[in-house]
Amino acid sequence: MTQIGIGLVGYKFMGRAHSNAYRQVAHFFDVDPQPRMVAICGRDEAGVQEAAQNLGWEGYETDYHALIARPDVQLVDVSTPGDTHRDVVLAALAAGKHVICEKPLANNLAEAREMLEAARESGAIAVVNYNYRKVPAVQFAKKLIDDGAIGEVRHWRAVYLQDWITDPNFPLVWRLKKELAGSGALGDIAAHITDLGLYLVGPISEVVGTMSTFIKERPVATESGGGAGLTAESGTEMGEVTVDDSTTFLARFESGASGTFEATRLAPGRRNFNSFEVNGSRGSIAFNLERMNELQVYFEDDPAGLQGFRTINVTEGVHPYTAHWWPAGHIIGYEHTFIHAINDLLEGIGKGVNPGPTFEEGFAVQAVLDAVERSVENHDWVVPEKS
Repeated sequence: MTQIGIGLVGYKFMGRAHSNAYRQVAHFFDVDPQPRMVAICGRDEAGVQEAAQNLGWEGYETDYHALIARPDVQLVDVSTPGDTHRDVVLAALAAGKHVICEKPLANNLAEAREMLEAARESGAIAVVNYNYRKVPAVQFAKKLIDDGAIGEVRHWRAVYLQDWITDPNFPLVWRLKKELAGSGALGDIAAHITDLGLYLVGPISEVVGTMSTFIKERPVATESGGGAGLTAESGTEMGEVTVDDSTTFLARFESGASGTFEATRLAPGRRNFNSFEVNGSRGSIAFNLERMNELQVYFEDDPAGLQGFRTINVTEGVHPYTAHWWPAGHIIGYEHTFIHAINDLLEGIGKGVNPGPTFEEGFAVQAVLDAVERSVENHDWVVPEKS
């Protein structure tokens, strides 16, 4: 059994999720190569040293150039804010390393194109971590659609609703600054449902959308990080929110299907409501991440009197990924999506085949997000750019 040295850039929320995946994957999946957690990287030496100890890394670096230059690192994992993706990914690809990059691929389409071209030239395995593809129920939905179980797909409707910034005193963290995050709800969570729409239904031919910022100023944050649970004292200096709080857009798919997408981080009571419904000529499929082990399906061919949505518990051994976990009905959780993603990545590296989501697919998502932004500016339908 061979090993591959992993270098992880970033040690906060996503860094913890990725670290857990590297620790767990070989215990449940027959991976070759197996991951060796060589080093984790962050600019705060005290913070990254503590993370290395707590998360299971052999060592740490405070400069991503030093991490990439290490001969014992063959795979670079980029789990940092969007403004750093381009530089770290381009350096890693230039050094001949494989890459996994958190979503969205970049903060704008020009950077995403540059990264895609670099990945093509390098010949390395390069994937974007749209982890919700790796939910067994989503994979099962993909199989049902591809097998024609619901017939010709006609409608896609998706929402991604969160409520973590509903408090106007929540501080101005990096996700609320365009220069760091690229966009707000659009790039943070609409990117996920855009990827799912492209994955399950197919390419999008044009979009028209809206974007809104409801809370235009927030207290300046006194500490870095994702900001979960942070509040600010009254009288604190205020700063401008430069990203969208919410977005809604319509889409026409190349197949002829119609689509709707809505994303907001200001929906009280919706903690992580990532939901979609697909309607076809012979049936429908519905999914909600907050009940991620379930898939609702409806088939027109069911006998009269027995028709209706049924709920499938997607934990049987015949379902995607699930045979590697627990007996039927013993559910899995959010962290397992990252383990599945890392398993697929390692399997792809071993076989020399990109398992996806590829940089081409990441670019396609970025092109839709870019088209939505241009649509808002132009008040018209916009065609996403091609790679």
